[in-house]
Amino acid sequence: MRLWSDSFTDGGLIPAACAFATIDADTHTRLSTNRNPHLAWDEVPPGTQSLILFCYDIDAPTVGTNVNKEGALVAEELPRADFYHWTLVDIPVAMRSVTEGKFSEGVTPHGKAGPLVPFTVKNGTEHHLRQGVNDYTSWFVGDPGMAGEYYGYDGPCPPWNDLRVHTYIFCIYALDIPRLALEGRFSGPEARLAIRGHILDEAQMVGVYSLNPELAATLVP
Repeated sequence: MRLWSDSFTDGGLIPAACAFATIDADTHTRLSTNRNPHLAWDEVPPGTQSLILFCYDIDAPTVGTNVNKEGALVAEELPRADFYHWTLVDIPVAMRSVTEGKFSEGVTPHGKAGPLVPFTVKNGTEHHLRQGVNDYTSWFVGDPGMAGEYYGYDGPCPPWNDLRVHTYIFCIYALDIPRLALEGRFSGPEARLAIRGHILDEAQMVGVYSLNPELAATLVP
């Protein structure tokens, strides 16, 4: 399989338009347009019954003590973990792309609704895809203005004082099942477990992002 994007190049900078936040000279960061990027795929193998798409950050700090704190830095060597930004499941085989902004446009306080999301494929057939909750659900716990269930895509928002550029993995899997065997609310890691033994092929690409002005200046689109 192949996976590519018209929104950014493989290994290149994810545009601020596809991020949760962007750099602000006065306040460090401000909310961005938070559009999901364009993604397209082909060379789907015979026997595929559905596809599943993930986006996750592999550089999320495991300790939040210094995150976004004035006078402090998030050390490059700090242990990191995955942070899921998007899980889109039950993608029909006839669907071969996602347009920029189709599943997310702007930041939605308390999160977008889910898991069901209607989608019309090229032949005019309406198909109900499902989206998992992303990790902003746990990140905003305790914040009255933002707390909620964050379904679908919400883009990059790494700490503005992080000394590490964050890498975001976009990956798609061709599956031998028509529907993911999960019901109701589910997360990215739960979906990853559910596809074990059902993967026919896969493809991935990466993007990078930083809200640290010094690091951001070094990134190539």
